[in-house]
Amino acid sequence: MSKQRPVTFNHNPLLKRELPAWRPRFVLLALLGCSLALVGRAAYLQGINNAFLQAKGESRYARVIEVPATRGRITDRNGDMLAVSTPVRSVWAIPADAKLEPADARRLAALLEMNVAELNDRLSSGRDFVYLKRQLSPDLAERIAALKLPGIHQQQEYRRYYPGGEVTAHMLGFTGVEDKGQEGIELAYEKILAGAPGSRRVIKDRRGQIVEDVESIRPPREGEDVVLSMDGKIQYLAYTALRDAMQEHKAKAGAAVVLDARTGEVLALANAPTFNPNNRSNLTGAQLRNRAFTDAFEPGSVMKPFIVGMALERGKVKPTTVIDTAPGRMTIGTATISDSHRMGALTVAEVIQKSSNIGTVKIALQFSPDEMWHLFEQLGFGAPLNLGFPGETGGRVRPAKTWRPIEQATMSYGHGISMSLIQIARAYMVFARDGELIPLSLTKLDGLPSNGRRVFSPQTVKEMRAMLETVTEAGGTATRANVAGYRVGGKTGTALKIEGGVYTKKYVASFVGFAPASNPRLVVAVMIDEPTAGGYYAGTVAGPVFSRIMEGSLRTLGIAPDKPLAPLQLARKPGEAITATQARENM
Repeated sequence: MSKQRPVTFNHNPLLKRELPAWRPRFVLLALLGCSLALVGRAAYLQGINNAFLQAKGESRYARVIEVPATRGRITDRNGDMLAVSTPVRSVWAIPADAKLEPADARRLAALLEMNVAELNDRLSSGRDFVYLKRQLSPDLAERIAALKLPGIHQQQEYRRYYPGGEVTAHMLGFTGVEDKGQEGIELAYEKILAGAPGSRRVIKDRRGQIVEDVESIRPPREGEDVVLSMDGKIQYLAYTALRDAMQEHKAKAGAAVVLDARTGEVLALANAPTFNPNNRSNLTGAQLRNRAFTDAFEPGSVMKPFIVGMALERGKVKPTTVIDTAPGRMTIGTATISDSHRMGALTVAEVIQKSSNIGTVKIALQFSPDEMWHLFEQLGFGAPLNLGFPGETGGRVRPAKTWRPIEQATMSYGHGISMSLIQIARAYMVFARDGELIPLSLTKLDGLPSNGRRVFSPQTVKEMRAMLETVTEAGGTATRANVAGYRVGGKTGTALKIEGGVYTKKYVASFVGFAPASNPRLVVAVMIDEPTAGGYYAGTVAGPVFSRIMEGSLRTLGIAPDKPLAPLQLARKPGEAITATQARENM
């Protein structure tokens, strides 16, 4: 048996089979072409058109973030700060990255004042972004940042701060967590205060931290400041006087307005109950209501001077004209109108001084419904003041063609018609401005208004001022509305409230007046809703509030007295008194 020679791999007969010559050349050319295509594509993307690669890179690391604008400040007419935005931090998370150890979760929840279960629920949501807590103080934000927890991030925001607290709450309103106006001036002037946010492009790492500030795309436009017509000192006077009256008379609510008779500027506007805009937890609807603007009520006898003024203007009566109000009752159709007590024959001036319903009705019925309606329309009743203030009511004045005689009669003394307190205050400016009615302003004016509307002649107003002064003097219905050293004019209003279309035994007491009567500078209106202690008549309830606000406001503005002070009487014993001069002599 012969020994076979081993055959190696390189001598395998299969390898001796020759391939076609074109095949390796084709493969070589194909590989070379692909290489050239890749090189060309790379050169094109990196040298000629690199936007694609940049876009892909930026989609992973580059971000455009919003740069918030600082909200404008609100100041009073003297430059004192009423509302300002302070920087705060908000904590947010990327749930997919926020993998917290139980101990870390407990520490974070404690700092955020949340329970651990609530925190875990937010971090387990399927969303890409979730807020954990808004508007944290800088100190607390730094303590959270020191934990260096994955997926937990922060951003700067602004929170509104109101130094005046509950004193200015209803005038200013407040902003929400997004720093946008929700009520009051903050809402009415939102476009001016808010400004416009900017934007900038940054590079972030995979943890969401900014590692490079690339460029500013659009700078933020900061909000503009708003200078209110409000005087901070007068506002505080109005607020404290109203608050004390609410407590004294155990009333449901109240409001007060102070106007500058020269310019129409609103120097003060206070409401009760009120709230603290810096801490709005557990708020109720009653606290939030700006009653001076949003609540319409039947004003009662404060309407009488307008009817008498129209009669004087038309030559129907004079201040000395005598009107018989006996026997204190008057029947119109099936309804009966009455005075609080029998007064007999009264002059027109005494009708105002003693607030006679019968006397006012007899004057009013000398006019047609259209004439009375036109007067109400001139005074601005039945239509909002269009100050841009949220929730402003226009009150209710029905068309004259629907009036029955009894309704015309009751409207003359403020029943069957409704309006807001600020509407009444504005209307009384005709008695403070020689018969001219001007628009109101919530912001400080640079000059005097020029677009007034004449309602009464100066002569009519002169006679009306003299009558309205007697209301606060002996024999009038509001002697407690007097102000030492100043001549004061005004009118009381005590009206029954309507609930469900039926008059109740609840009252609204109001007083509206002006001072100094020789050259009026201020108009003050006060409303107390449902007083339940210490009486309910306006002269007793609202008059003293008016006096306190008016006196403090006049002295704050440095307005000179126009009336000599009465000698001070010091009691010695029952039935005997001495003057201050005698007291000094006996010392």
